Amino acid sequence: MRRLLPFALLVAAACDRAPSPDAAREWTPRDHDKAELAGRQPIAPAAQGGDPVVQLGELTWQQNCAQCHGPVGHGDGPNGALVKAPDLTRAEWQATVSDAQLAGQILNGKGLMPRFELPESAVKALITRIRASRGR
Repeated sequence: MRRLLPFALLVAAACDRAPSPDAAREWTPRDHDKAELAGRQPIAPAAQGGDPVVQLGELTWQQNCAQCHGPVGHGDGPNGALVKAPDLTRAEWQATVSDAQLAGQILNGKGLMPRFELPESAVKALITRIRASRGR
């Protein structure tokens, strides 16, 4: 019983204050601290007036892929280590997968990667973006 007393006092002291309103809300990906990503730039920022295929690829990447594969594709996104996301920029990896295989993996998922229901134009834009990241 004496061993539990310090623990009980610590718990009681911590319970004196109410949680902040932010502590009770649900976490979203936007809450993630992006400080560790500073200095890493996307392949092609979606600048206004740019190539629509590049813009579509970048937007689709940011919404669906960056959480695991990271801003460039190194597998260093906030969830990358958790799902063992591969480094898509490695020339060796890119040489082992065809565009048709990439499309299949995007649409059907692979391992821990979920399937994505994307229009054909978005899938093609993602493949173009992945190929552009080779060696970066």
